[in-house]
Amino acid sequence: MLASLVALAATAQISNTLSPYSQFGLGTLANQSLGMGRGMGGVGIGLRDSKQPNIINPASYSGVDSLTMVIDMGVSGQFSHFTEGGNKMNRKAADFDYAVALFRLLPKVGATIGIVPYTNIGYNYSSSQRISSAPGNGTTSYTNTYKGSGGFSQAFLGLGWEFAKGVSIGANFSYLWGGYDRTVSNVLSDSYANTLQKNYSAEVQNWKLDLGAQWTMKVGKNDRLTIGATAGIGHKLGADAILKTTTTNTQTGVSVSNADTVSNAFRLPYTFGGGVSLLHKNSLTVGVDYMLQKWGDIDIPQVNETNKKYELASGLLMDRHQVAVGADWIPNRESRRFFNRVHYRIGASYATPYYKIGAQDGPTEIGVSAGFGIPIVNSWNNRTSLNISAQWVHTSAKNLIKEDCFRINIGLTFNERWFAKWKVD
Repeated sequence: MLASLVALAATAQISNTLSPYSQFGLGTLANQSLGMGRGMGGVGIGLRDSKQPNIINPASYSGVDSLTMVIDMGVSGQFSHFTEGGNKMNRKAADFDYAVALFRLLPKVGATIGIVPYTNIGYNYSSSQRISSAPGNGTTSYTNTYKGSGGFSQAFLGLGWEFAKGVSIGANFSYLWGGYDRTVSNVLSDSYANTLQKNYSAEVQNWKLDLGAQWTMKVGKNDRLTIGATAGIGHKLGADAILKTTTTNTQTGVSVSNADTVSNAFRLPYTFGGGVSLLHKNSLTVGVDYMLQKWGDIDIPQVNETNKKYELASGLLMDRHQVAVGADWIPNRESRRFFNRVHYRIGASYATPYYKIGAQDGPTEIGVSAGFGIPIVNSWNNRTSLNISAQWVHTSAKNLIKEDCFRINIGLTFNERWFAKWKVD
Protein backbone atom coordinates (compact mmCIF):
# COMPACT_ATOMS: atom_id res chain seq x y z
CA MET A 1 0.00 0.00 0.00
CA LEU A 2 2.72 2.46 0.97
CA ALA A 3 4.84 1.55 -2.06
CA SER A 4 1.83 2.13 -4.31
CA LEU A 5 1.29 5.51 -2.69
CA VAL A 6 4.80 6.68 -3.49
CA ALA A 7 4.68 5.21 -7.02
CA LEU A 8 1.46 7.10 -7.72
CA ALA A 9 2.98 10.40 -6.75
CA ALA A 10 6.28 9.71 -8.48
CA THR A 11 4.57 9.26 -11.84
CA ALA A 12 2.81 12.62 -11.47
CA GLN A 13 4.41 15.82 -12.67
CA ILE A 14 5.48 17.56 -9.46
CA SER A 15 5.76 21.01 -10.98
CA ASN A 16 3.20 23.71 -10.42
CA THR A 17 4.53 27.04 -11.57
CA LEU A 18 4.36 29.27 -14.62
CA SER A 19 6.51 32.00 -13.14
CA PRO A 20 9.42 33.56 -15.08
CA TYR A 21 11.13 33.86 -11.68
CA SER A 22 11.54 30.08 -11.64
CA GLN A 23 14.50 30.50 -14.04
CA PHE A 24 16.67 31.74 -11.16
CA GLY A 25 18.50 29.63 -8.57
CA LEU A 26 17.07 26.13 -8.30
CA GLY A 27 13.58 27.35 -9.19
CA THR A 28 10.55 28.44 -7.21
CA LEU A 29 10.66 26.93 -3.72
CA ALA A 30 7.64 24.70 -3.12
CA ASN A 31 5.22 25.01 -0.24
CA GLN A 32 5.87 21.84 1.76
CA SER A 33 2.95 22.17 4.15
CA LEU A 34 0.08 19.71 3.72
CA GLY A 35 -3.72 20.06 3.93
CA MET A 36 -4.01 21.52 7.43
CA GLY A 37 -0.98 23.81 7.19
CA ARG A 38 -1.87 25.25 3.81
CA GLY A 39 -5.02 26.84 5.16
CA MET A 40 -2.96 28.29 8.02
CA GLY A 41 -0.42 30.21 5.94
CA GLY A 42 2.08 27.34 5.85
CA VAL A 43 2.84 27.11 9.59
CA GLY A 44 4.01 23.77 10.93
CA ILE A 45 7.13 23.94 13.09
CA GLY A 46 5.09 24.10 16.30
CA LEU A 47 2.00 22.18 15.09
CA ARG A 48 1.18 18.78 16.58
CA ASP A 49 -1.97 16.87 15.67
CA SER A 50 -2.66 13.16 16.05
CA LYS A 51 -4.94 13.05 13.00
CA GLN A 52 -3.14 15.31 10.49
CA PRO A 53 0.41 14.70 9.18
CA ASN A 54 2.86 17.60 9.47
CA ILE A 55 6.12 16.99 7.58
CA ILE A 56 7.57 20.44 8.30
CA ASN A 57 8.63 19.20 11.74
CA PRO A 58 9.26 15.42 11.86
CA ALA A 59 9.14 15.47 15.68
CA SER A 60 5.34 15.80 15.33
CA TYR A 61 5.10 12.19 14.04
CA SER A 62 5.35 10.82 17.59
CA GLY A 63 1.91 12.24 18.36
CA VAL A 64 0.05 10.02 15.86
CA ASP A 65 -2.85 7.94 17.15
CA SER A 66 -1.60 4.40 17.83
CA LEU A 67 -4.64 2.73 16.21
CA THR A 68 -4.74 4.55 12.89
CA MET A 69 -3.07 4.87 9.51
CA VAL A 70 -3.24 8.44 8.19
CA ILE A 71 -2.92 8.95 4.43
CA ASP A 72 -2.92 12.48 3.02
CA MET A 73 -2.93 13.29 -0.71
CA GLY A 74 -3.32 16.68 -2.35
CA VAL A 75 -3.79 18.40 -5.69
CA SER A 76 -3.80 22.08 -6.56
CA GLY A 77 -4.81 24.41 -9.35
CA GLN A 78 -3.67 27.95 -9.85
CA PHE A 79 -4.44 31.06 -11.84
CA SER A 80 -1.56 33.52 -12.29
CA HIS A 81 -1.75 37.16 -13.43
CA PHE A 82 1.45 38.89 -14.60
CA THR A 83 1.92 42.61 -15.16
CA GLU A 84 4.91 44.59 -16.40
CA GLY A 85 4.43 48.20 -17.41
CA GLY A 86 1.29 48.19 -19.54
CA ASN A 87 1.57 44.52 -20.46
CA LYS A 88 -0.62 41.87 -18.84
CA MET A 89 -0.87 38.10 -19.16
CA ASN A 90 -2.88 35.33 -17.51
CA ARG A 91 -1.86 31.67 -17.14
CA LYS A 92 -3.31 28.64 -15.38
CA ALA A 93 -2.07 25.21 -14.31
CA ALA A 94 -3.03 22.20 -12.19
CA ASP A 95 -0.95 19.38 -10.71
CA PHE A 96 -0.77 16.50 -8.26
CA ASP A 97 1.09 17.92 -5.24
CA TYR A 98 1.96 15.38 -2.56
CA ALA A 99 1.23 11.99 -1.01
CA VAL A 100 2.12 11.16 2.60
CA ALA A 101 1.30 8.26 4.95
CA LEU A 102 1.68 8.50 8.75
CA PHE A 103 1.43 5.61 11.23
CA ARG A 104 2.61 4.39 14.64
CA LEU A 105 5.72 2.22 14.27
CA LEU A 106 6.52 1.55 17.93
CA PRO A 107 5.24 2.87 21.27
CA LYS A 108 5.94 6.63 21.22
CA VAL A 109 7.49 6.32 17.74
CA GLY A 110 5.66 7.56 14.63
CA ALA A 111 6.76 7.10 11.03
CA THR A 112 5.95 8.61 7.64
CA ILE A 113 6.64 7.79 4.03
CA GLY A 114 5.83 10.10 1.15
CA ILE A 115 6.79 12.37 -1.69
CA VAL A 116 6.67 16.18 -1.93
CA PRO A 117 8.12 18.80 -4.31
CA TYR A 118 11.22 20.80 -3.35
CA THR A 119 11.36 23.32 -6.21
CA ASN A 120 9.37 23.91 -9.40
CA ILE A 121 10.56 25.26 -12.75
CA GLY A 122 8.27 26.22 -15.60
CA TYR A 123 8.26 29.31 -17.85
CA ASN A 124 8.04 30.36 -21.50
CA TYR A 125 8.28 33.98 -22.62
CA SER A 126 10.08 36.18 -25.15
CA SER A 127 11.28 39.76 -25.57
CA SER A 128 12.08 41.73 -28.72
CA GLN A 129 14.16 44.84 -29.34
CA ARG A 130 15.12 46.92 -32.37
CA ILE A 131 18.90 47.17 -32.80
CA SER A 132 19.32 49.18 -36.03
CA SER A 133 17.36 51.36 -38.39
CA ALA A 134 18.64 53.32 -41.34
CA PRO A 135 16.87 55.05 -44.27
CA GLY A 136 16.41 52.60 -47.13
CA ASN A 137 17.81 49.68 -45.14
CA GLY A 138 14.74 48.76 -43.12
CA THR A 139 14.87 47.73 -39.47
CA THR A 140 16.76 44.90 -37.78
CA SER A 141 15.53 43.51 -34.50
CA TYR A 142 16.25 40.52 -32.33
CA THR A 143 13.99 38.26 -30.30
CA ASN A 144 15.12 36.37 -27.22
CA THR A 145 12.98 33.40 -26.20
CA TYR A 146 13.30 31.93 -22.70
CA LYS A 147 11.97 28.44 -21.92
CA GLY A 148 12.45 26.24 -18.90
CA SER A 149 11.01 23.14 -17.29
CA GLY A 150 11.84 20.75 -14.46
CA GLY A 151 12.23 20.95 -10.73
CA PHE A 152 13.36 18.85 -7.79
CA SER A 153 11.35 16.39 -5.70
CA GLN A 154 12.00 14.44 -2.53
CA ALA A 155 10.80 11.01 -1.47
CA PHE A 156 11.30 10.54 2.23
CA LEU A 157 11.04 8.31 5.24
CA GLY A 158 10.45 10.14 8.52
CA LEU A 159 10.62 9.10 12.17
CA GLY A 160 9.50 10.90 15.32
CA TRP A 161 10.24 9.71 18.87
CA GLU A 162 8.83 11.00 22.16
CA PHE A 163 11.78 10.04 24.38
CA ALA A 164 10.53 11.93 27.45
CA LYS A 165 7.11 13.17 28.49
CA GLY A 166 6.18 16.01 26.17
CA VAL A 167 9.60 16.06 24.45
CA SER A 168 10.03 14.65 20.92
CA ILE A 169 12.72 14.56 18.27
CA GLY A 170 12.50 13.48 14.66
CA ALA A 171 14.15 13.32 11.26
CA ASN A 172 13.17 13.15 7.59
CA PHE A 173 15.58 11.08 5.48
CA SER A 174 14.99 12.08 1.85
CA TYR A 175 16.12 11.05 -1.61
CA LEU A 176 16.33 14.26 -3.64
CA TRP A 177 16.21 14.03 -7.41
CA GLY A 178 15.30 16.06 -10.46
CA GLY A 179 16.83 18.55 -12.85
CA TYR A 180 16.12 21.31 -15.28
CA ASP A 181 16.32 22.18 -18.95
CA ARG A 182 16.60 25.93 -19.60
CA THR A 183 16.93 27.38 -23.09
CA VAL A 184 17.71 30.90 -24.32
CA SER A 185 17.32 31.42 -28.07
CA ASN A 186 18.42 34.54 -29.97
CA VAL A 187 16.96 35.12 -33.43
CA LEU A 188 17.62 38.16 -35.65
CA SER A 189 15.07 39.43 -38.14
CA ASP A 190 17.87 39.70 -40.72
CA SER A 191 17.61 36.50 -42.78
CA TYR A 192 21.40 36.47 -43.28
CA ALA A 193 22.25 36.50 -39.59
CA ASN A 194 23.14 33.45 -37.56
CA THR A 195 20.92 32.21 -34.72
CA LEU A 196 22.27 31.46 -31.26
CA GLN A 197 20.86 29.02 -28.71
CA LYS A 198 22.10 28.31 -25.20
CA ASN A 199 20.85 25.26 -23.36
CA TYR A 200 21.45 24.96 -19.60
CA SER A 201 20.82 21.54 -18.06
CA ALA A 202 21.50 19.53 -14.92
CA GLU A 203 20.44 16.27 -13.24
CA VAL A 204 20.57 15.75 -9.46
CA GLN A 205 20.36 12.58 -7.37
CA ASN A 206 21.41 12.89 -3.74
CA TRP A 207 20.27 12.78 -0.12
CA LYS A 208 18.60 15.37 2.09
CA LEU A 209 18.29 15.36 5.87
CA ASP A 210 15.95 17.47 8.02
CA LEU A 211 15.81 17.35 11.81
CA GLY A 212 13.14 18.52 14.26
CA ALA A 213 12.28 18.81 17.93
CA GLN A 214 9.11 19.69 19.88
CA TRP A 215 8.33 20.36 23.52
CA THR A 216 4.68 20.21 24.54
CA MET A 217 3.38 21.32 27.93
CA LYS A 218 0.16 22.35 29.62
CA VAL A 219 -0.09 26.04 30.48
CA GLY A 220 -3.16 26.51 32.60
CA LYS A 221 -6.26 24.38 32.77
CA ASN A 222 -7.39 24.71 29.15
CA ASP A 223 -4.26 25.44 27.14
CA ARG A 224 -1.44 23.38 25.63
CA LEU A 225 1.72 25.04 24.34
CA THR A 226 4.08 23.44 21.80
CA ILE A 227 7.50 24.89 21.01
CA GLY A 228 9.27 23.53 17.94
CA ALA A 229 12.62 23.82 16.18
CA THR A 230 13.94 22.46 12.88
CA ALA A 231 17.27 22.27 11.07
CA GLY A 232 18.20 21.16 7.56
CA ILE A 233 21.69 19.91 6.73
CA GLY A 234 23.41 21.79 3.89
CA HIS A 235 25.78 19.85 1.64
CA LYS A 236 27.05 19.51 -1.92
CA LEU A 237 24.84 17.60 -4.33
CA GLY A 238 27.64 16.26 -6.54
CA ALA A 239 25.89 17.17 -9.80
CA ASP A 240 27.31 18.87 -12.89
CA ALA A 241 25.87 21.87 -14.69
CA ILE A 242 26.13 21.78 -18.49
CA LEU A 243 25.94 24.67 -20.93
CA LYS A 244 25.58 23.76 -24.61
CA THR A 245 25.94 26.65 -27.05
CA THR A 246 24.75 26.17 -30.66
CA THR A 247 25.26 28.63 -33.53
CA THR A 248 23.29 27.97 -36.71
CA ASN A 249 23.94 29.51 -40.12
CA THR A 250 20.49 30.34 -41.44
CA GLN A 251 21.67 30.19 -45.06
CA THR A 252 23.34 26.79 -45.02
CA GLY A 253 21.58 25.22 -42.04
CA VAL A 254 24.93 24.15 -40.61
CA SER A 255 25.17 24.21 -36.81
CA VAL A 256 28.26 24.36 -34.63
CA SER A 257 28.01 23.39 -30.96
CA ASN A 258 30.29 23.41 -27.95
CA ALA A 259 29.67 22.39 -24.35
CA ASP A 260 31.01 23.67 -21.04
CA THR A 261 30.66 21.78 -17.75
CA VAL A 262 30.83 23.00 -14.17
CA SER A 263 31.58 20.08 -11.87
CA ASN A 264 29.92 19.72 -8.47
CA ALA A 265 27.86 22.81 -9.22
CA PHE A 266 25.02 22.63 -6.69
CA ARG A 267 24.47 22.39 -2.97
CA LEU A 268 21.64 22.60 -0.46
CA PRO A 269 21.59 25.40 2.12
CA TYR A 270 21.62 25.01 5.87
CA THR A 271 18.18 25.86 7.20
CA PHE A 272 17.01 26.78 10.71
CA GLY A 273 13.48 27.29 11.97
CA GLY A 274 11.53 27.96 15.12
CA GLY A 275 7.83 27.95 15.84
CA VAL A 276 5.22 27.91 18.55
CA SER A 277 1.56 26.93 18.71
CA LEU A 278 -1.11 27.23 21.39
CA LEU A 279 -4.15 24.95 21.62
CA HIS A 280 -6.99 26.52 23.62
CA LYS A 281 -9.82 24.33 24.98
CA ASN A 282 -9.11 21.70 22.32
CA SER A 283 -10.80 24.09 19.90
CA LEU A 284 -8.59 27.00 18.79
CA THR A 285 -5.01 26.52 17.55
CA VAL A 286 -2.80 29.53 16.83
CA GLY A 287 0.71 29.15 15.41
CA VAL A 288 3.70 31.30 14.42
CA ASP A 289 6.79 30.16 12.43
CA TYR A 290 10.12 31.68 11.41
CA MET A 291 12.58 30.03 9.00
CA LEU A 292 16.04 31.01 7.76
CA GLN A 293 17.62 29.43 4.68
CA LYS A 294 21.33 30.15 4.24
CA TRP A 295 21.42 30.45 0.45
CA GLY A 296 23.85 33.39 0.64
CA ASP A 297 26.74 31.01 1.36
CA ILE A 298 26.22 29.12 -1.91
CA ASP A 299 27.83 29.68 -5.33
CA ILE A 300 25.92 28.76 -8.50
CA PRO A 301 27.00 28.33 -12.16
CA GLN A 302 26.97 31.49 -14.26
CA VAL A 303 28.63 32.75 -17.46
CA ASN A 304 31.42 35.14 -16.47
CA GLU A 305 30.95 38.24 -18.62
CA THR A 306 34.66 39.06 -18.40
CA ASN A 307 36.26 35.81 -19.55
CA LYS A 308 33.07 34.25 -21.02
CA LYS A 309 33.63 31.07 -19.01
CA TYR A 310 30.81 29.03 -17.48
CA GLU A 311 31.85 28.76 -13.83
CA LEU A 312 30.71 29.02 -10.22
CA ALA A 313 29.92 32.56 -9.13
CA SER A 314 29.25 34.02 -5.68
CA GLY A 315 26.88 36.81 -4.72
CA LEU A 316 23.98 35.59 -6.87
CA LEU A 317 22.03 34.04 -4.00
CA MET A 318 21.04 35.52 -0.64
CA ASP A 319 19.69 34.31 2.70
CA ARG A 320 15.92 33.81 2.73
CA HIS A 321 13.76 34.77 5.71
CA GLN A 322 10.17 33.56 6.03
CA VAL A 323 7.52 34.33 8.65
CA ALA A 324 4.11 32.63 8.79
CA VAL A 325 1.13 32.93 11.14
CA GLY A 326 -2.07 30.92 11.16
CA ALA A 327 -5.09 29.76 13.13
CA ASP A 328 -7.40 26.72 13.10
CA TRP A 329 -10.77 26.76 14.91
CA ILE A 330 -13.26 23.94 15.36
CA PRO A 331 -16.37 25.02 17.34
CA ASN A 332 -17.10 21.65 19.01
CA ARG A 333 -15.41 18.33 18.16
CA GLU A 334 -18.11 16.30 19.94
CA SER A 335 -21.14 18.08 18.51
CA ARG A 336 -23.63 16.25 16.31
CA ARG A 337 -24.14 19.38 14.23
CA PHE A 338 -22.09 19.24 11.03
CA PHE A 339 -20.86 22.84 10.97
CA ASN A 340 -19.67 22.58 14.58
CA ARG A 341 -17.21 19.86 13.51
CA VAL A 342 -15.77 21.76 10.54
CA HIS A 343 -12.26 23.24 10.92
CA TYR A 344 -12.07 26.92 9.93
CA ARG A 345 -8.57 28.11 9.01
CA ILE A 346 -6.80 31.35 8.15
CA GLY A 347 -3.18 32.39 7.74
CA ALA A 348 -0.61 34.78 6.25
CA SER A 349 3.06 34.65 5.28
CA TYR A 350 5.93 36.88 4.17
CA ALA A 351 9.20 35.77 2.56
CA THR A 352 12.28 37.56 1.26
CA PRO A 353 13.93 36.41 -2.00
CA TYR A 354 16.78 33.90 -2.13
CA TYR A 355 18.27 35.07 -5.44
CA LYS A 356 19.33 38.26 -7.20
CA ILE A 357 18.36 39.41 -10.69
CA GLY A 358 21.39 41.26 -12.00
CA ALA A 359 22.48 43.62 -9.24
CA GLN A 360 18.98 43.80 -7.77
CA ASP A 361 17.36 41.66 -5.10
CA GLY A 362 14.67 39.35 -6.39
CA PRO A 363 10.97 39.70 -5.53
CA THR A 364 9.45 39.35 -2.08
CA GLU A 365 6.38 37.18 -1.48
CA ILE A 366 3.29 38.11 0.53
CA GLY A 367 0.56 35.51 0.93
CA VAL A 368 -2.78 35.08 2.67
CA SER A 369 -4.84 31.90 2.91
CA ALA A 370 -8.11 30.56 4.24
CA GLY A 371 -9.65 27.13 4.25
CA PHE A 372 -11.84 24.43 5.74
CA GLY A 373 -11.35 20.94 7.12
CA ILE A 374 -14.61 19.18 6.30
CA PRO A 375 -15.42 15.86 8.04
CA ILE A 376 -16.57 13.04 5.79
CA VAL A 377 -19.06 10.82 7.59
CA ASN A 378 -20.07 7.30 6.64
CA SER A 379 -21.64 4.37 8.47
CA TRP A 380 -18.40 3.11 10.03
CA ASN A 381 -15.89 5.99 10.09
CA ASN A 382 -16.21 9.72 10.68
CA ARG A 383 -12.55 10.68 10.91
CA THR A 384 -11.68 11.14 7.22
CA SER A 385 -11.60 14.81 6.20
CA LEU A 386 -11.52 16.95 3.08
CA ASN A 387 -9.13 19.90 3.37
CA ILE A 388 -9.86 22.79 1.02
CA SER A 389 -7.93 26.05 1.07
CA ALA A 390 -7.53 29.13 -1.11
CA GLN A 391 -4.26 31.04 -1.23
CA TRP A 392 -3.29 34.37 -2.78
CA VAL A 393 0.41 35.15 -3.22
CA HIS A 394 1.75 38.49 -4.45
CA THR A 395 5.32 38.43 -5.81
CA SER A 396 6.96 41.73 -6.72
CA ALA A 397 10.16 43.78 -6.86
CA LYS A 398 10.89 47.30 -8.04
CA ASN A 399 10.88 47.63 -11.86
CA LEU A 400 10.31 43.89 -12.32
CA ILE A 401 7.33 41.71 -13.22
CA LYS A 402 4.51 41.64 -10.67
CA GLU A 403 2.88 38.27 -10.19
CA ASP A 404 -0.44 37.57 -8.47
CA CYS A 405 -1.19 33.90 -8.00
CA PHE A 406 -4.52 32.54 -6.79
CA ARG A 407 -4.25 28.88 -5.80
CA ILE A 408 -6.85 26.31 -4.75
CA ASN A 409 -5.52 23.37 -2.71
CA ILE A 410 -7.58 20.21 -2.20
CA GLY A 411 -6.35 17.47 0.12
CA LEU A 412 -8.01 14.29 1.29
CA THR A 413 -6.89 12.89 4.63
CA PHE A 414 -7.84 9.26 5.29
CA ASN A 415 -7.70 8.41 8.99
CA GLU A 416 -8.44 4.70 9.21
CA ARG A 417 -8.39 2.33 12.23
CA TRP A 418 -6.06 -0.22 10.66
CA PHE A 419 -4.43 -1.31 13.90
CA ALA A 420 -7.49 -1.72 16.12
CA LYS A 421 -8.06 -5.16 17.61
CA TRP A 422 -11.47 -6.58 16.75
CA LYS A 423 -13.46 -8.64 19.26
CA VAL A 424 -15.72 -11.52 18.21
CA ASP A 425 -18.37 -12.60 20.70
